[in-house]
Amino acid sequence: DEVAFTWSHSRGMLHAKAQLQDFTGTLLTDGYAAYTKTVEQLNQHERQIVHAACWVHMRRGFEKALDSEPHTAQQALDIIATLYRHEKHIRDKQSDLADIHTYRQQHSEPLVTDFFRWVYQQRQRTDLLPKSPFAKALHYTAERESQLKVFLSNPALPMDTNHLERALRVIPMGRKNYLFCWSELGAEQLGILQSLMVTCRLQGVNPYHYLVDVLQRVALHPAKDVLDLTPRVWKEKFADKKLTSDLDKMG
Repeated sequence: DEVAFTWSHSRGMLHAKAQLQDFTGTLLTDGYAAYTKTVEQLNQHERQIVHAACWVHMRRGFEKALDSEPHTAQQALDIIATLYRHEKHIRDKQSDLADIHTYRQQHSEPLVTDFFRWVYQQRQRTDLLPKSPFAKALHYTAERESQLKVFLSNPALPMDTNHLERALRVIPMGRKNYLFCWSELGAEQLGILQSLMVTCRLQGVNPYHYLVDVLQRVALHPAKDVLDLTPRVWKEKFADKKLTSDLDKMG
């Protein structure tokens, strides 16, 4: 896994398109409408981006509906909880991609089919107010049906963006500690540094050892091979022969 924190003036489409202009693959996001529009526009230009949606963000709508629709909202939450138990089973077994795909097809896909059938049945209710929390949750879910089903056909894809949300916490935590960034350039540089640090953690690399090595190695390393110095590749090529600092040598 690798993480990149980028800075922009807003969450608008222009920034998303700039970041994704060379991307091909599966994009997992929350339900923000700009992401859907961005993918649609990029795919019009012969791009091949599959847009997947996060189940945790969808689930929150039904949580908000518990006060007004405790029984029916709980039905949705129970189905989602069962799906996550299947995902836990997959993680606990440390299954390979082929086994994950087979398991999801056998256990998760029937549940997802039943879930969306239930969603459309609930949307037919004549007593449901359009602006109620439950109706909004149903609408949000139905609009993203195809995106929410992507994980069933892609065994490498998680059901949600929770791992990304956890990685993102370093930004607001830091902002609270050092009271924001002084400039736009500072925000960009912070994003680069935090990207490296969080990716180190995801790769099981000690950030201190990584920085001590890379800050010395970068002066002599060929510019065309700069990707060698990203945490993931560095772990493979240099972790066993890392450079140390003078302080480490004195110790």
